[in-house]
Amino acid sequence: MRLSLSWLTVLCGVQLAPILAQTVAAPAAVHDHFDFVQAGKHVTVWHYAPPGSTPDTPIVIVMHGVGRDGERYLEDWMPLAQENKFLVVVPEFSKAQFPGEESYNSGNTVDKAGRPLPRDQWSFSVIEPVFEAVKARTGNRAERYRLYGHSAGAQFVQRYVYFVPAARIERAVCANAGWYMLPDFSTLFPYGLKNTPVTEADLRHALALPMTVLLGTADTDLVLHALRHTPESDAQGMFRLARGKFFFAHAEEAARQLKMPLGWRLAFAPDVDHDDARMAPFAVRQLFER
Repeated sequence: MRLSLSWLTVLCGVQLAPILAQTVAAPAAVHDHFDFVQAGKHVTVWHYAPPGSTPDTPIVIVMHGVGRDGERYLEDWMPLAQENKFLVVVPEFSKAQFPGEESYNSGNTVDKAGRPLPRDQWSFSVIEPVFEAVKARTGNRAERYRLYGHSAGAQFVQRYVYFVPAARIERAVCANAGWYMLPDFSTLFPYGLKNTPVTEADLRHALALPMTVLLGTADTDLVLHALRHTPESDAQGMFRLARGKFFFAHAEEAARQLKMPLGWRLAFAPDVDHDDARMAPFAVRQLFER
């Protein structure tokens, strides 16, 4: 029996319809990036504004970890930005432009010989102008930003609040840092504030900020992700969860010594290990006080 051309068309359409329905998906969320230059160094700035963003949409700046993988961090955060309606920005400090953890995590505040570097060369000095550049590109008019860092990015955030007291931070979260710069002027840099330009007024400002030390309760591996082991870092604990608790206890003591209220809080992500994607939802709750 021979089918007419019209019947073949109908049958093919019926058979192809489910296939097309499976292969033609909704358009993927689109993110963007641009090259930002500070003191001759290039930083790729990844950013994403969810549908429906307005000039008043909040901005969250996310600091990546030791992998210097800004785009991956952005992709971790895009679903959360969609759900919670905020603009997410990830400045990427490449290993080529900022070699070694001193150039990124520790702010690039000193050279290899320990001599102070000009402030415009600090990696810390990139964040405020990146905030302005993103606002200019997106038409956003936020006056302040929320700041989050995971792992090496948490080290960056934890030190940033000391070194840049004029930063327009609304809330901050440092999650699963490998080791800490203690709020202590008797402990030498980089484990403390001795021999840094940080003043007591700067420390008071930092301790008053609404910042969360966020710790994954399963982040207890002794060596994972290049965890530093020196006498100074091991004195803070042998793994990241212990070190975070140690650091927060020192912040409480510093606030007592200065006779001031501590603006920081300690929070936990139950059963989460050293994983930004799993830490991020807990961070959002802290950044937006949920």
